[in-house]
Amino acid sequence: MERRSSSDQRSDLFDQVTVVYRYRRIAASVFLLVVLLGLVRTFTTTPLFEARVRLMIETEDDHTAATAGAIDHADRYYWQDPRTYFETYYRSLTGSELAQRVVRRLNLGRVAEFAPAANTPTEPELVAALLGRVIVRPVLSSRFVDVGFVSADPAFAALAANTLAEEYVQQNQERRRHSLAASLEWLSRELVNQQQKVEAGERAMAEYREEQNALSLEERQNIVVARLNQLNEAVTKAKTNRLEKEAVYDQLTSLDADDSAETIPAILENGSVQASKTRVADLERERTALLERYGEKYPEVIKVNASLRDASQRLEAELAKARDAIRNDYESAAAEEKRLDAALDAQKREAMALNRKGVGYGVLEREARSNRQVYEALLLREKELQVMANSRGSNVSITDRALTPGAPFVPTPRHDLLVATLIAFPVSLSLVFFLNRIDDTVKNPDDVSHGLMVPLLGMTPKVARGGRLLMSKGTPPEFDEAFRALRTSLFISGGSEPTRIVMVTSAQPREGKTTTACNLALALGIGGARVLLIDADMRRPGVNRVLPLADGPGLSEVLTGQATLDAALVTLESPKVAVIRAGASPRNPSELLGSQRMRGLLEDVKNGRYDWVIVDTPPVLAVTDAVVLSRSVGAIAFVVGSETTRRPHAVRAIETLASSSPGDVKVVLNNVDFRRNRHYYARYYGYKTTN
Repeated sequence: MERRSSSDQRSDLFDQVTVVYRYRRIAASVFLLVVLLGLVRTFTTTPLFEARVRLMIETEDDHTAATAGAIDHADRYYWQDPRTYFETYYRSLTGSELAQRVVRRLNLGRVAEFAPAANTPTEPELVAALLGRVIVRPVLSSRFVDVGFVSADPAFAALAANTLAEEYVQQNQERRRHSLAASLEWLSRELVNQQQKVEAGERAMAEYREEQNALSLEERQNIVVARLNQLNEAVTKAKTNRLEKEAVYDQLTSLDADDSAETIPAILENGSVQASKTRVADLERERTALLERYGEKYPEVIKVNASLRDASQRLEAELAKARDAIRNDYESAAAEEKRLDAALDAQKREAMALNRKGVGYGVLEREARSNRQVYEALLLREKELQVMANSRGSNVSITDRALTPGAPFVPTPRHDLLVATLIAFPVSLSLVFFLNRIDDTVKNPDDVSHGLMVPLLGMTPKVARGGRLLMSKGTPPEFDEAFRALRTSLFISGGSEPTRIVMVTSAQPREGKTTTACNLALALGIGGARVLLIDADMRRPGVNRVLPLADGPGLSEVLTGQATLDAALVTLESPKVAVIRAGASPRNPSELLGSQRMRGLLEDVKNGRYDWVIVDTPPVLAVTDAVVLSRSVGAIAFVVGSETTRRPHAVRAIETLASSSPGDVKVVLNNVDFRRNRHYYARYYGYKTTN
């Protein structure tokens, strides 16, 4: 999207100012009317006084009946939204119950302001009237709230405000006492029930300990667990020992008949076996040494042999004892392991049985402990509420009582005048732009170029005088100058033909087409051109009413063959302009204008006798005469009445002409009020718009 230049923006602003200037009288009338209505309302309003009383609302230091079941005293405020808390108190200031108390205390039914002599209001009506006068204003960032009361009587306003505050404090205290009493009653019942639960829980624990032999369940459970751990460790050691003994025993049992038990490390390391083996080895060495010197019969050899036999027998006996010891050790280790396994299993069964007892006992113990905690909390809560019930404090108090107001707050003439002015200004402007929006008439050249989308040939001014308007016949200078400018525009856009035919028409009657056609012909004649003016509006002839013409044959007689062209021509004295009147009104004007005779007539006048031929035709939307004739002309001057012709009518007429005419259609904006719109036309065209 292209950015609009600053000159375009200034132009739009100037156009808006022009609209306001055009409707300035209406805007001024509406502005004054709105201000006047505001002032009338101000000075007819009954003066009202407002008295204010200030209250301070503190947060509660306890739970009321609504929260009497809550136990956790430490975080009792964390759930509460302060805005909701204070908003509840603000709303209760305009409650019907409080209003009833105030109505009864003030005996409002006897106050003339609320109870006219001709009518006796009911209590609900008085309550509604009272609440309509109450104004609640919380003071920001504080716990204060201002309560105002509006009345025509300043003294009664102060009395009512103070009474409302006093009744509110009293009502809050009563509600607080009722809440505490209800809470205490609920707590008393709940304490009895909870005490019974505590006693039942402790009784169940005692009976369970007695039935399950669990007087010292926790201590016993500790002993059983410790014993179980010890047995588990002993079984592990016994199993390890048995495996070691079994390995040695397996070596012993795996020996063949020819194998010696001395190959087993456990036997070989036996001290008695080693000593016996050493004794046998020593005796064998001694026998060998003796045999080297003596024979078998030698007494010393015989003695050594006897000792060797004894030592060998002793070695065998020691080996047998070592084998028996290995077997006995294995059997003892296996028996010990079996015994410990049995003891461990028994201990496990005892631990499981004790654990089952502990589960049941734990359930009873937790339930009893929970009941006791609830009972103690309720008991503490009951004591707190009893202390609060004995006190007479309240979280709502009056800090500043209402005083009798010295001046009314309604009406305020200066403020009301300012408000009326601020309202009147946009209302008047809105009305102006609304009227301009709904006004779809063609008013200025911009409407022609943007709304009708056709070129502007020229403009003719509005002249405030009756009768005929003819150039140089006592008309204002700007009127004559406008038609001279129109003549110049025709010269510029007329083309190169020796005779140029221009048809003058409009969308509807009374838009000034005939006056425009006559003055355009006069302007061309004053300029020295040879001009023929033809009145082709045979239905409602107008040229003979504008120009001083005598009766005689006209166009209808020429086209019907009743008169010749020369007989129908009338020449004006000054300037030299030839005129063909409309003649008698025929039955078929459209057929005559579209006939060969009409086309021949126009061809005849184009033989060089005339420079310009101006044809005045009926309105386009009224009849088809102009459309039929438009095929035979070179240009069309479409007359639009400024602020008279509606844009849709003009558009439809121009489209009708453009669809059937080969010539250009250009607009003559007629009856323009230059004086009223002097700012617009001075900016664009520089016309003289003042007297």
